[in-house]
Amino acid sequence: MEGAADYDAEQAERQQDQPDNRIENDRGEGERPAGDEQDEEDEQLEHRTVTPADSLRGAAVKSSVSQVDRIVAIDWSGDKSQSGQRRKIWAGVWTRDAGGRVGGGKIRLENGRSREELTEWLVGMASETPRMVVSIDCCFSYPAWFLAERGCATVFDFWRHVAQGHGERWLGTLGDEADRDLRFWGRPHKRPNVFCGTGYPTMMRRTDMENKIEQRLEGGDPERAAKMRGIAPKSPFQIGGSGSVGTGSLRAMPWLLKLWESGFRVWPFEDAGLNGREPKPLLMEMYTRLLTGAVKKSNAAARKAYLAAKRKEGALYSGLSRGVGAKAERSEDAFDALVCCVEMVRHRAAFGALRATTDEVLRVESITWRPGI
Repeated sequence: MEGAADYDAEQAERQQDQPDNRIENDRGEGERPAGDEQDEEDEQLEHRTVTPADSLRGAAVKSSVSQVDRIVAIDWSGDKSQSGQRRKIWAGVWTRDAGGRVGGGKIRLENGRSREELTEWLVGMASETPRMVVSIDCCFSYPAWFLAERGCATVFDFWRHVAQGHGERWLGTLGDEADRDLRFWGRPHKRPNVFCGTGYPTMMRRTDMENKIEQRLEGGDPERAAKMRGIAPKSPFQIGGSGSVGTGSLRAMPWLLKLWESGFRVWPFEDAGLNGREPKPLLMEMYTRLLTGAVKKSNAAARKAYLAAKRKEGALYSGLSRGVGAKAERSEDAFDALVCCVEMVRHRAAFGALRATTDEVLRVESITWRPGI
């Protein structure tokens, strides 16, 4: 795997085994379910106007911004229960609106949907506004060697494989304990030896290594490294413990498949199809930390201070309604969905130009989208 030779495996291992700040719990009581009246959206907004600094500059903005009419950023959850999903899955939704004050549109925050209900909702919105970009906070794939081992030539093959029951077997909810794949680990199971020492990078995808580990090393980008400060890198093979990403990712894949089968283009496996006479909605992987930067998101006071500082920086945040801001202050999941949505609005000019990767590894492992990629 590229880049693996230069990093300190022992240091990375110690970080992997340390708890991080992202702990999924029952916070956010009292939040309204999806479908409630958009009372907050019509509240009086702070008197700020959109400035050129709040979007990408240059000719590309004029030619591409108009190609996106809706942006949806989803803070995902692998919770098994319907009630847990409806409480923890949040969507930040930006819709182009001439009267809006957030990049020429309005933003709302919603929860109250299960994974299945969310998928149906996204398909319905895509039929109304096909020039729509959706990002989901989960891993879209696994390391290339694992897909090859499972006989999957493409990510879409892998999603079908997961949806056939293999995902729940890896999670230990189907089959006998004796048949459990020991490479899937996390509380109460320890990381297997195959992923220790020199084997550590094999449990990571290339995009995980680049975003979560390599920027901290000599020659890395200090600004990108700062966004991961205090966060232990997580592998999709980790399915238990604080900050684990494997459970949510495996439980996302059957629904990612559904979205693809419903007509969504999926980057980086396919070109964006936002332009032209028959536009197609775009789906991509994101990691909230790359968009929020360093912040103690589990702390309500820290969330409030973060949003207050952002409102002073530019019109994208100062144009948010009070009701939307209040939801983000009350819930870490809502906070993630909101900030990621705003940052996607800021960089929306780039989405129409996204093209499928030709890299043999990345074309099966996926790429986590980030600004400037």
